[in-house]
Amino acid sequence: MSTIAVSTFYHFAPLSEPNALRTPLLARMKELGIKGTITIAPEGINATISGAKEAVEGMVEHLRAMPQFKTLNHRISYFTNPPFGRSKVKVKRELISLGAEANPSVCVGKYIAPKDWNAIITAPDVVTIDTRNDYEFDIGHFKGAINPATKNFKEMVKFTKEHLDPKKNKRVAMYCTGGIRCEKYSAYLLTQGFEEVYHLEGGILAYLEQMPKTESLWEGHCYVFDERVAVGHGLTKSEGVVMCMGCGRALFKDQTCPKC
Repeated sequence: MSTIAVSTFYHFAPLSEPNALRTPLLARMKELGIKGTITIAPEGINATISGAKEAVEGMVEHLRAMPQFKTLNHRISYFTNPPFGRSKVKVKRELISLGAEANPSVCVGKYIAPKDWNAIITAPDVVTIDTRNDYEFDIGHFKGAINPATKNFKEMVKFTKEHLDPKKNKRVAMYCTGGIRCEKYSAYLLTQGFEEVYHLEGGILAYLEQMPKTESLWEGHCYVFDERVAVGHGLTKSEGVVMCMGCGRALFKDQTCPKC
């Protein structure tokens, strides 16, 4: 049985002094034997960590003891090998930059639980958008989703201005790997006058964890930012998907990297 627990989580909450958290968080990671990266910024926290299950749970509880993160949610999957080699805590200006006004702590779209996601994205008046990068979309996406063909998250602003209209697109649904990108993008769309904005709660990972494969509208594999490269239903490592040694993008084993 796999013994390495991998946990992903994020939480938008105002942090007045994120730099003050760096040293104690890193010390706690090392004390518990946790590998991976925790990113903190004035807008909150984002992380993917790994270690023994008890250690991972201990790290999450340590964070939940802080008032800002008391409602932090996380999920755990398992892997046969350690996906990370180091313990890191980064401090950034933003958890993820969109390059435009978007504050999920102020306003955010409606969370859609994985069990209700199929009904939303199959509604005829809903536009479904993948907020990830093009190489992530290429190896897997939801049936019928729009590919903005972005190279980075900031390009979603240009895509929105060129392809979406709040007067025509009354209902917009979006998704990403773990939820952080679509949550921030949902906040942006609300500032742009879009009326009904939905995002998949917990992202693709929550959907693949909870939705039976026989009922799934997911096609392909989900890229993840660690040595697993990609996962499928049940969050098991996808066979047949490898990482380009030149640029790090996910490829099928018989595929030539279009970038390198």
